This record gives sequence, C-alpha cells and structure tokens, in this order.
Amino acid sequence: MEVLPELYAIFQGEVATVTEYGAFIKIPGCRKQGLVHKTHMSSCRVDKPSEIVDVGDKVWVKLIGKEMKDDKLKLSLSMKVVNQGTGKDLDPNNVSLDQDERKKRTFRDYTSQKITLEAVLNTVCKKCGCKGHFAKECFVQPGGTKYSLIPEEEEEEVAATGYERDKKTSLADDSSKKRKK
Repeated sequence: MEVLPELYAIFQGEVATVTEYGAFIKIPGCRKQGLVHKTHMSSCRVDKPSEIVDVGDKVWVKLIGKEMKDDKLKLSLSMKVVNQGTGKDLDPNNVSLDQDERKKRTFRDYTSQKITLEAVLNTVCKKCGCKGHFAKECFVQPGGTKYSLIPEEEEEEVAATGYERDKKTSLADDSSKKRKK
C-alpha cells in the first residue's frame, strides 16, 4: 500500500492537470493526485487556474483534507497557506483554514418562526421626542438624526386616508380660488 502524507503535511508536488475549477497535483512517493481548488490557489480571487499554474510546474502544497467518497480517497490541497518560494507554512495553526470552513457554513433558522415585538412602550422620549423609548435608552447625539418606531399597518392606512382627504380639500380650495379671480 502507498504511503500518503499526513494531514496538514507540506510537500512539493508537480501539476498533473489544470481544470476550470482547480489543478490536480501529483503527490511524491505515490500514484495519487490531490486537488488544489481555485479558492485555495491564492489569497486573491482566482478566476482561471491556468493563469496561476501550468502542467509540469512544481508547487508547494499543504494537505488540508482527506475524504472517502464512493470507495475512492479524495485529497484536498492548498497552495495559499504555503510560501511558494521556500515551502514554509504560512498558517501553522490552521487558523485561516478554519476561517474558510466557517465562511462556507451558512446560518439556518430551523425554528422558521417570525420574530415579532410583543410590547411597545407607550412613551415619548424627552431627549429626542420620538415614541417608544425612554431618554436613558436614547442613542441620538445632540443635533443628530431622529429615529422612531415603524408605525403599525393600521396606523399607516389611517394616515394614508387622512392624507388623501387633505389633498382633495386643498384641490377644492385651489379651484375655488381660481373661480374668484
């Protein structure tokens, strides 16, 4: 059986093939190849891996993952955590690898419940004059922008009908002024 490098080991490999999603690297001492995904080629964004490496290039890589899938061992490699000139480990404690893993995970709300405010303070702030909080909880700076609670749907409807009524009366006033002239 072939001896594979240990997890997080650094070695120099040769680029076997380049694809649109990364490059396959020959692992020295065995017939296996590992994939350097384009997100692990550089700390900068890589759109075309062929712009970074060519077939036959020698590159320093770090083994960052081993996964068994369909009875095949898949090896994940990274170039961005290894200095390509000296082969020195730029991430000895694997901090950036952990950060990359966290970025991939997305937050899922398994409760699927809407967040609602249960109570609204029926107060007016003495500091800013807005409804819904006390002066000691006010975050407005002197002369700054004022914030207030969003009105309920019913209040919006009442305000909208009141605005339309005011608009109609002002139009009627304008037309009566025109007739007087």
